[in-house]
Amino acid sequence: MEIIKDYRDDTGLRRSFNELADKTFGLDFENWYQNGFWGDAYSPYSVVENGRVVANVSVNRTDFLFDGAARHFLQLGTVMTDPAYRHRGYIRALMERIAADYEDRTEGIYLFANDSVLDFYPRFGFRKSREYLHSLSLQGSGAWAFQPLAMDCPAARERLGESAERSIFRGRLDLIGNRGLLFFYITGFLQNNVYYHAPSDTYIVAERQGDRLLLHNVFSSRLTELAEVLELLGGDVRQVTLGFTPAGSAPCQVTELWEEDCTLFVKGDPLGFLEQEKLRIPSLAHA
Repeated sequence: MEIIKDYRDDTGLRRSFNELADKTFGLDFENWYQNGFWGDAYSPYSVVENGRVVANVSVNRTDFLFDGAARHFLQLGTVMTDPAYRHRGYIRALMERIAADYEDRTEGIYLFANDSVLDFYPRFGFRKSREYLHSLSLQGSGAWAFQPLAMDCPAARERLGESAERSIFRGRLDLIGNRGLLFFYITGFLQNNVYYHAPSDTYIVAERQGDRLLLHNVFSSRLTELAEVLELLGGDVRQVTLGFTPAGSAPCQVTELWEEDCTLFVKGDPLGFLEQEKLRIPSLAHA
């Protein structure tokens, strides 16, 4: 058994990794790579047999600001094994290698598990952790003030990336220094869900369905308060669910978060603050 990591520029191994990811999850990382967003923060650890990736656990280094203080964690994802190579202990070997490599380099490790493997990760020292959902009812007026922004335009992507890095709008727990993870979403699943308000230099990533809005995140060089952003949604949006934990005293309804095939597992005492403070990992920070 051979474990290989950090091979993003190896065309053959990257192709094999993508084939297994597509077969397992329906994912393909090639456009993400070709567009320059697969950076050093994302590192697959793969078992390779005869030049093929047959099992994988990926490491995503995720730094957060929590109430203004930097915290350093690892997120594991893209956990997969080719069906022909299962029950050989490959995932265990990968988890052990990752633990050895990062033992003194992170405050904690977390991952999101499918419902079918909830009994698997406790074997490696992980425990379930609650997350909390923040939502608001609105009684606004006026018109929706945002314009759609095409994410197939490199210049528009660059402007958004720069805005995310210099944004003064903050949640309680914000992903920082990981443009690649943000662009995994907004050049893929959410490429048609980016909007811009020029007068306030504010971007939002949001999914709208009728009078309901899932607001994944906000990036702004001028607005600092959630209420200021909500005013720009107009009178047709009546319910907003946040993909992040708001800062300040926004009048949110707070409920325990549950999503199918998305149970949070954590390893390391420092990650206990997520449950204690009723936070959620930002929706655009899931790897």
